[in-house]
Amino acid sequence: MSGLGQPDTDQQQSLEQSFGNCRWLWNHCLNLMNQTYKETGKGLSGYDVKKIIPKLKKEYEWLSLAYSACLQQVCLNLGVAFTNFFEKRAKYPRFKSKHGKQSIQYPHNVKIFDNYLEVPKIGKVKAVIHRPIKGKIKTVTISKNRSQQYFAAVLFEERSAPLREGKEKPLSSTEGKAIGIDLGLTHFCITSEGSKFDNPRFGKKHEKNLKIKQQQLSRKQKGSINRNKSRLKVAKVHRKITNCREDFLHKLSRRIVNENQVIIVENLAVKNMMQNHKLSKAIHQVGWGMFMTMLKYKAEQEGKVYQEVDRFFPSSKTCHVCLNQVDSLPLDIRAWTCENCQTTHDRDVNAAINLRDEGLRILTSGTGGKAYRQTVRRSGGRKKSTVPLVSGYGRSPQRNL
Repeated sequence: MSGLGQPDTDQQQSLEQSFGNCRWLWNHCLNLMNQTYKETGKGLSGYDVKKIIPKLKKEYEWLSLAYSACLQQVCLNLGVAFTNFFEKRAKYPRFKSKHGKQSIQYPHNVKIFDNYLEVPKIGKVKAVIHRPIKGKIKTVTISKNRSQQYFAAVLFEERSAPLREGKEKPLSSTEGKAIGIDLGLTHFCITSEGSKFDNPRFGKKHEKNLKIKQQQLSRKQKGSINRNKSRLKVAKVHRKITNCREDFLHKLSRRIVNENQVIIVENLAVKNMMQNHKLSKAIHQVGWGMFMTMLKYKAEQEGKVYQEVDRFFPSSKTCHVCLNQVDSLPLDIRAWTCENCQTTHDRDVNAAINLRDEGLRILTSGTGGKAYRQTVRRSGGRKKSTVPLVSGYGRSPQRNL
């Protein structure tokens, strides 16, 4: 997504109307699907509910104020949501609230210029286009967060230049510097080279300010103008924390990708780790999943290798010198000495070295994501990212409206 100026008053009213209409249609169709299934035992598809839009427009005239393609896209997206649920990729679709994030999707007829977007029924909206879009525009999603900031996410099809005869598309190479990365809470990440990057703890830094704003919000009368103003102040603090975290993760991931050819991390099950009530808040704020996603797509863009090692690989308990494995290693032990070779290890650095060695072994042996220990269990959870994706579509970063 990308950033730009605030829409004018008329444009904001038109966007609010479109947000509300699409949200109402989603909730109406979802309720219709639920009732139909209860009464007949059969469900409705996204195309089935799409056919009732003309009838609804006659009954609710204000529904015509939104762009018709956006309304049709709502029904199709609802059908996709149910497909994802039945294939166990997502939870059951939920009703949308007017108090959360709002969005509408334009499947066509949005034109992008140097400093503005031309949107159907909205007009020309000023925008900061910080990245050139070269290709066919597929969809444009306009959204508004709780801080009253507008964004546009542009999905476009990249037009790759044809390769000359005798030349092949360059593939990722493992030749070069390899690094293993172990993630933690005291230190955000520890590399196999011994470098340690502190956890900035942005949530902790803004915790006092957030607490005051939330206390002020709790004292306001529901439905009042002052409550809406106070809610906006709380949202801005959360937005500040998010921006600081993303800035830190982007800079660190870019530095690691620029300095290394092969990047090896552990395939963590973050959702499972969140069940630890003592560490769940810290794990939620640190952003491990986002960091690994950034490493992955930046490495693919640069033609470098991103490799994940199975989460059950005993990286901390294995001596990287003699491969001797200890039976137990509690979290409060940060350094330990190998009984076999008498080498003293820093727990995190030793884990990063073992991850690097195991990742290189997987890459060179072609065994996929399997670890060499017989005690390692099969994992279910987060999907491995060892196979590069075929890129045919590109998504521009967020565009601020």
